[in-house]
This record gives sequence, structure tokens and C-alpha cells, in this order.
Amino acid sequence: MVVAMLALLGLLVSLYMLAYAMGFTGAVICGLGNCEAVQNSPFARIGPIPVAGLGAVGYLGLLILSFLGLQDSPLGSRLVPLALLAGGIVGVGFSAYLTYLEAFVIHAWCQWCVASAIIMVLVFLASLPELRRIGETK
Repeated sequence: MVVAMLALLGLLVSLYMLAYAMGFTGAVICGLGNCEAVQNSPFARIGPIPVAGLGAVGYLGLLILSFLGLQDSPLGSRLVPLALLAGGIVGVGFSAYLTYLEAFVIHAWCQWCVASAIIMVLVFLASLPELRRIGETK
């Protein structure tokens, strides 16, 4: 449930940033940093896809996986914990890359991006106990 709650929070952050990227909102509400500079940088998109869209898909996937993990089923015995852990690892790696870009390339910080990175680290940490579940199932 912890992963589910964190994934939901991350999904909401990503959807807010996606709404901005798609022009559905005005200026980004940013109390700290310079979210506009980050969101308008060339690194805010991978080709035509906003990075926030990738985040929304990732968090939605983690949310679905976390709900599947709560079910008693043979499918959830090994596949779901592995997928949650893998999602956490990929999410932390991608967040670290984006944080590097903010610090050393864009030279601006977005509080929403930093919040998403923190949420993803927490998702990863919350998924670590799944290692025990993977080892217990046969």
C-alpha cells in the first residue's frame, strides 16, 4: 500500500506537469526554483513526448503493479515484486539523470521535478522489502 500511495502522489505530480507541457495550464506554480526554465528546456521532451508523460505512465504502471501485488495469485508471487523493484530502479535512475540535467546543464531547479525524484526514491525504498517476498516464493 505504501508503494500505491507514493505512486498515486507521483502520478498527480506528473499529470500536473504534463498538463503544463500540453498547454492546458498557465504558468507553473513554483514557489522554489525556476520551473519554467526547466519545463521549457530542450530536455523537457524526448522527441515529441514530454518527460512528464513518461513519468505519468511510469507512476501509473507502479500503481497498477502495487494493486496487483496485494492480490493472492500465482502471477503476483514473483512477477509483481520483481516488476515493482525493477520499476523503482529504473525510476530512480531516470530521476537521477534528470536531476543531473537540472543541476549541471539547465542550471535551474523545478520543485515538482525534485518532488518527483524524492517520491521515486521512496518508491524504490518501499519496494526493497519485496526482495524477501521474491526469495520466499518458489
